[in-house]
Amino acid sequence: MGNRDTDRLKVVNQLLADHEGISASIYQQIIEVLETQHETYGYNSKKQLKVAMFDARSYDIAAFNAENHAHIHAINIQSSLNEVSAIQAKGCLAICVFVNDDCSEPVIAKLAAYGVKLIALRCAGFNNVDLSACKQHRIDVVRVPEYSPHAVAEHTVALMMMLNRKLHQAYMRNKNGQYVLDGLVGFDMYGKTVGVVGVGKIGRCLITILLGFGCKVLAYDIELDPALQANPFVDFVSLETLFESSDIITLHAPLTNQTYHMIDENALNKMKQEVMIINTSRGALIDTKALVQGLKSGKIGSAGLDVYEEEASIFFHDKSGEVITDDVFARLTTFNNVVITSHQGFLTKEALSNIAQTTLENFAEFIEGKRGDELTCVVSD
Repeated sequence: MGNRDTDRLKVVNQLLADHEGISASIYQQIIEVLETQHETYGYNSKKQLKVAMFDARSYDIAAFNAENHAHIHAINIQSSLNEVSAIQAKGCLAICVFVNDDCSEPVIAKLAAYGVKLIALRCAGFNNVDLSACKQHRIDVVRVPEYSPHAVAEHTVALMMMLNRKLHQAYMRNKNGQYVLDGLVGFDMYGKTVGVVGVGKIGRCLITILLGFGCKVLAYDIELDPALQANPFVDFVSLETLFESSDIITLHAPLTNQTYHMIDENALNKMKQEVMIINTSRGALIDTKALVQGLKSGKIGSAGLDVYEEEASIFFHDKSGEVITDDVFARLTTFNNVVITSHQGFLTKEALSNIAQTTLENFAEFIEGKRGDELTCVVSD
């Protein structure tokens, strides 16, 4: 119980001391009322913070249960957060959401009306959150600024190798009894030039792996890393030079106004013929319509996508019995030189554990009474 409820219990105890005739049953009823009122303020009778966890999948629940040591009482909700599902947060002081949950102004307003005071993102990105609306409604936003960078870096290389050696095509052929090798010719990674756009923790992990292949690495970032600059096997270059010189281009930049559609028709025109493009960062870094045109013309040799700019209505949903109404995405799926994974890059045991630990630490700080800039992983507009 909170301090206010504790004070009220002291008053009740004093009344009982002064009026011994009050029965134990009435005393118990008073306690139950106080506990019920306490629950309406976002805690259960075990003093656990009540959290509505939206878009909760089996792997999320397992990871949180393994790390949760009585911090929170999670109400697992399989549906994504939107204007309709927001009501399921009623009675919770906090919610926990993922990359494609709708945290727009109308949803934020409803959450505020239901008493929500904290939005905890179990991811690093926060472009799906209207921070101005959160500030207006006095809702704090926290995130997981980093988790296993190896998870996404290794998934990036998996996409490269699958496209290069056409493993997805070979797998399907063999399943159908076709054991011919025609059309499956790849190339040596050794000696190839790979352009890495964005060299944060994921980008740096990726570079380490690429150097193990014997690749020549070109790097671009608006912030230069002195340690990486000192590496004789990595060259920092302009974005234009990276586009012009790379056999493979892989994106690891955040989504901002400056990086939105950084891969567009103009950028593609600067690239090598049959360039490989990988995106395991944010879908809107690529103008998908321009990507489709590049694939049709042969300018792009192959593309590996773990993200898509309009993925919210597709990824994390079972669409096997439905018609895909997104014509651009549907067209992408027709290319045999395109591999799409549904925002799977983070999905390792280690990363899930990291995400759960940090998210629970965020909740623990909130329970302690920390707000705003007092929260370690707070997101500010």
